[in-house]
Amino acid sequence: MRIIGGHLKGRKLHSVGTMNIRPTSDYLRESIFNILADDIKDATVLDLFAGTGSLGIEALSRGASKALFVDNQPRAIRIISRNVQTCQLQEQSKILKWNILRGLRLLRSISPPFDIVFMDPPYRKNYVVKTLHLLHQADCIADNACIVIEHSIWEQVPKELAGILRTDQRNYGNTLVSFYTPMV
Repeated sequence: MRIIGGHLKGRKLHSVGTMNIRPTSDYLRESIFNILADDIKDATVLDLFAGTGSLGIEALSRGASKALFVDNQPRAIRIISRNVQTCQLQEQSKILKWNILRGLRLLRSISPPFDIVFMDPPYRKNYVVKTLHLLHQADCIADNACIVIEHSIWEQVPKELAGILRTDQRNYGNTLVSFYTPMV
C-alpha cells in the first residue's frame, strides 16, 4: 500500500496484518481522488473508520490542510499513528480512538467544519446509515462538504437521509463508493 499522488507520492504505508481491517486498495483510492480532484486543496478532512489512515493521509499528501482520523480498534490507532509519523504529518493530523456508533457530537469541538468526510466502515454491518445519522446530528460538516463512503454492494444506502443527499455512486467490483453532500 502506498500514497498515489501529491507530495508524498510513492511513500509506502504500514498495513495491518488482520482481516478485521480492510485497507482501501491503491486502485480504489486513486479512483476516489480523481473524482474529488480540486476539492482536496486546503480541505479539513475527517477519516471515519480510518483503519490504516490511507484515505486521510492521501488527502494530506494532495493538499488538504488537516485531518482527523477516528477508529475504535487499538491496532488501527497504532498503525495510523505510525503512518502519520512515517509521512511526517503530525502537525496536520489528530488521531482519536472512539467508538463512532456511540455518537459524533464530540467532533464539533475538535476541528469542524469538515469539508471532506471519508467513511469506510466494516462491510455488511449496516453502519453506513447509522453513521450518516450520527454525522448529521453532530452538525460538524461544512455546507458544501463531500461525504465519501466505501461500502459493500450488498449494503444498500438511501438516496437521501437526514438532510444529506447522494449525488453519485460508483461500482468497483464488490465495493460501491457513494458520494453525499448536505442539502442546504
